[in-house]
Formats: sequence, C-alpha cells, structure tokens
Amino acid sequence: MARRKAREGAGERPAACPCGTGRPYADCCAPVHRGEATAATAEALMRSRFSAFALGDAAYLRHSWHSTTRPERLELDPGTRWTRLEIVETGQGGLFDSAGTVRFRAHYREGGRAGVLAEHSRFAREDGRWVYLDALPE
Repeated sequence: MARRKAREGAGERPAACPCGTGRPYADCCAPVHRGEATAATAEALMRSRFSAFALGDAAYLRHSWHSTTRPERLELDPGTRWTRLEIVETGQGGLFDSAGTVRFRAHYREGGRAGVLAEHSRFAREDGRWVYLDALPE
C-alpha cells in the first residue's frame, strides 16, 4: 500500500470503520488517527493504517511509519479506493511484544477494476508505540 500515491488530507468520515472490525469509525480507528489513543497491537496498527489509506490520511500514515523507513513524502492516489481488509495471519505483535508481523490482503478498486494487494508486514515498537517497519519479501 505504501507504494501507491496518496492524497494529503482526509475526506468525509464513514460511520463503519474501514478496517473491518464492524465497529463505528468514531470508536475504532478515529481516536488513533487523531492521536488520542495508540494501537495496542501490531494488528490494530495495521487496521488503523488500512483505514488511513481508505480515508486518504497521509499524515497519519507517515506518523505510523518507523523513523528509519519512513518516506520523506507520501502522496496517495485519489483514484484508488481501498474497500476491504483481510487479516490472514499475525505473528507476535501483542501487548507485551516489541516486534510482530501481519500478513494481510487489502482489496481496492482502481479505474473500475478490482485488485488485491497482499503483503507480509513487519511492525516494531518505537518510543513505546507500534509503527510499521517494512514488508517482508515473499
């Protein structure tokens, strides 16, 4: 998902959270996006990042990226609509871990066509909070 261009700013907020938990956005990823809460696990961070992609929140995406791998700029593609997240597998990344992985499939529509981005992502704690580190080679 990081390889796609992203738009700065965020549009209208949905009632249901894009991350797929079934919870309202206001009670799920919104507090994390606003900096009022932190993701408790690597999976929760992955879900918050997917929601940020879906909502066009490039500032949060950069903030949730590890300082050693964070891109200088991030431009989201307004023509890509992220539609659904599937968490396939998690490894560690819990409340008491310092690192973890999440294998996921992010579904999107672009130019009228459906697509899927599959990734096995690494996460780490930096300054006490979970951040995205990078993607593992497949």
